[in-house]
Formats: sequence, structure tokens, C-alpha cells
Amino acid sequence: MSLKNVRLEVMQHLEKDVDALIQKYLIPVETIWQPTDFLPDSTKESFYEDVREIRELSKELPYDFWVVLVGDMITEEALPTYESWLMDVVGVDQVENNGWSKWVRQWTGEENRHGDVLNKYLYLSGRVNMKEIERTTQHLINDGFDIGTGRDPYKNFVYTSFQELATYISHNRVAKIAKQKGNKQLAKMCKIISGDEMRHHHAYSEFVERIFTVDPSQMMMAFYDMMKRKIAMPAHFLRESGESIGTAFEEFSNTAQRIGVYTSNDYVDILQKLLDRWEIDKITGLNDEAEKARDYLMKLPPRMYRLSERIKIPENSFQFKWVDPA
Repeated sequence: MSLKNVRLEVMQHLEKDVDALIQKYLIPVETIWQPTDFLPDSTKESFYEDVREIRELSKELPYDFWVVLVGDMITEEALPTYESWLMDVVGVDQVENNGWSKWVRQWTGEENRHGDVLNKYLYLSGRVNMKEIERTTQHLINDGFDIGTGRDPYKNFVYTSFQELATYISHNRVAKIAKQKGNKQLAKMCKIISGDEMRHHHAYSEFVERIFTVDPSQMMMAFYDMMKRKIAMPAHFLRESGESIGTAFEEFSNTAQRIGVYTSNDYVDILQKLLDRWEIDKITGLNDEAEKARDYLMKLPPRMYRLSERIKIPENSFQFKWVDPA
């Protein structure tokens, strides 16, 4: 049987549990938070005063903070790319009444709120150039991205397990900085976004755990393949208007690392957390190739920590079109 057919068989086997997993990890529309919970109510007389407060508090936050918040928002706003990618995975296949496609749509519905609330907040802050941000967002959606998973559900679930934890870290650190600067509402907003990301991380991690129980060798090989090629960040094609694909991503990454929002050490920490979560050292029933893959994975974090220590980040901020340097 081909790998694709094995993947399909496993996904169909696990599909019977997807409704229960939706109930476990996703929150009903009627009870989950919405962007308006964190933004000024335009129907009230206090709206203008509330906007004025956002603008005043925004002056206390430094340039690099705004670059990172903009980059995080653009990443979230490129959601159509991520949904279309996941909907084409083997076992999902855009099927209307398929449990997996139901998961992807409802996961998308939750994720959609993140870019929405951050976009509106940035617009009201008065600290950013929304036209340039909108152009960058459209470029990122236009350019698409290749996360190196193909239509393989095993690789896709490794990727999403990793990335949901990475976005949790980023939003959570932004929340801490905002709180330190006295911006409690922005801190609360980013904190609750990070909570969503952590729930989603646990969900995708459980998907992987379930695959390990039925197809351990191939799941191990998928994990190995993803980590050997390195996890590509969702915004790795980031660019500003008039620039070529990917030119803004390195500077955005440098900024995030400079202020401690997301660092090369965090990348390795996430890998270690996945190794521990999935108890990679205890997986049984592996073939010889998968045993070698496991050995590689277990030795990878120390090697990557050593490499991360050599990375030098520029001290000076890059001037993005997104943010007013004043």
C-alpha cells in the first residue's frame, strides 16, 4: 500500500474521534471572546475618549514593539493561506461532511478573530502606517507559502503542533511587554490570543499522539523529516511594498529576537517540548529507519542550542514602512 493510502486509512480511522476533539479543544461561537470585547464600542458616547486613551497609551510602547505586533498581526491575517493548505491535506480533502474538514473550518473560525482584533487595535493606535501593512498582508496572501509538508497529514500536524506553540510564545511575550508599559487592555488582548494558540497546540499535539499509536514508524519519519528541513515560519515570505519575496522576514525576526519575543532558543525549546510531550524516547514498534530517526531527534536539541549561541542579532532597528519611527 502506498504511503498516501496508508495516511488516508489512518486519517479515516481517527476521524471518528474528531467531533469529541472539537468539543474538547474548541469553544462554541456563543461563548468564546470576540474582538469587540477588547475594542471601544462605536455605538457609545465614550467611543472617542476610549480611542484617545488607546492613542495615549500607544505612545509609551517602543518602535521595536510595534514592528513585532504588526508582524504578528500580518501573520494572523494571512489565514486564508493556512486554511487552504490544511483543507488540501490527505484525509481532509475539502469534503463538506468530513470530520477533519469540520475541524479545519472551526479552527479557522477561532483563528480569524486574532488578526481581526489586532488589525483594529493597530488602526486605532495611530502608531502605524495601515496602508503599508495592508499591502504587506495582501502580498503575503498572494505569495502563498510552502511549509514543506505537501499533503501529508503527519507532517502537517507536526508543523501545526510546533507553530501553535510558537505563536503562543510570541503573543504571550508581547502581552508581558504591554503590561510592563502600563497598557493593560492590549496586554489582556494578546494574553487571550495566546491562550487560544495554546489550546490549538494541545489539539494538534494530540492528533500526533494518536497517529503514533497506530503508525509509529511513519509518524517518527515525518517528525524527523520536518525537523531536519527546519520548521519554516508562516510569514517567511514577508515583504513590504516594492520589495521581493521574503525580504522583510529576516529583519522582522531580528526585531522579535532583539526584544525577546521569539528567539532561536525558543525554537529549540519547542522542539524539546514536543520530544517530551510525545515521549519520543518511549515509542515502541519502530522499524530500523525510524529508530535512526528517533536517535537523530533526541540528539538534536543540544546541537541546536550550541548553534543558537553563535547567532548575532543587529543592535540597531531596521526601518520598516509599517511603523512611524517617532
